[in-house]
Amino acid sequence: MRLRHIEIFHAIYTTGSITKAAGMLHVSQPSVSKVLSHAEVQLGFRLFERVKGRLIPTSEAEMMFSEVDKIYHQLRTIKNTAKNIRNSEFGKISLGVTPALGLNIVPNAVAEFHKVHPEVNFDIATVHNESVMQSLLEHKCDLAILFCPKDRPNITNIELCQTELVVVYPKAKFPDCPKKLTLKELEKFEFIDINDSGPLGDLLWSRMMEENVFPKSSIKVQTYYIATKLVEQGAGLCVVDKHTAQSAMSDNISIASFDPPLNFTINALHLDNNGLSRVVDDFIPVLLNKF
Repeated sequence: MRLRHIEIFHAIYTTGSITKAAGMLHVSQPSVSKVLSHAEVQLGFRLFERVKGRLIPTSEAEMMFSEVDKIYHQLRTIKNTAKNIRNSEFGKISLGVTPALGLNIVPNAVAEFHKVHPEVNFDIATVHNESVMQSLLEHKCDLAILFCPKDRPNITNIELCQTELVVVYPKAKFPDCPKKLTLKELEKFEFIDINDSGPLGDLLWSRMMEENVFPKSSIKVQTYYIATKLVEQGAGLCVVDKHTAQSAMSDNISIASFDPPLNFTINALHLDNNGLSRVVDDFIPVLLNKF
């Protein structure tokens, strides 16, 4: 199958009609019909049967779709990368930021920079730590800001700061407000579990394995922010990065370092082969100053 065959087949399979497929691809219906017929001739079997006004995939089409779907999404990734390269602008800064850093630090840096450079446009996307790297590789952002990334070839890694994981707890649970806590001291308390917490979750899990301590958890959330809000309501304890914890402080909660500490870095990454524009280069020191 040619690439155009794959695109047409995928569109018809997912929409169920030539009319909708043509609309999705912004081409004429006869053009879609012609490409479909050509694909079927080349393959030597039919891909769809018309039943009550809908095109129903044949068994052969069903067998092919999973592989076609993989190629289709790879094509979309290539198109998105090409589009982002084309749209790269000298006066624009695109940031990919892990959500925890989008609460306070990055907004402060952007606001400060924008006061001095109001002509610069910002595009800020908050995505989970693992997805930030993919955004960078697809040229969706100029600068990726995330927790403890692994070194990769052709990527410049700028350490912004060293920080730590901390325990956020309701003051009612620890009236003396300790500044340090061991994992063993936390064992009997309910934890707010953070789903897909990436390298920071791995860091905490390693400590649990070392000490054979596994606190119980009956609440799972997607973000550190929600976890801290649940702690504020007395639903349990949570473990987050120090910057998130500090931005979530209230009269009801306090934070404690681990004893011994669980340290990690916050980094900014950019592609080696995608030279930084002057405005991005100027933004980095402002960002560094916020840590």
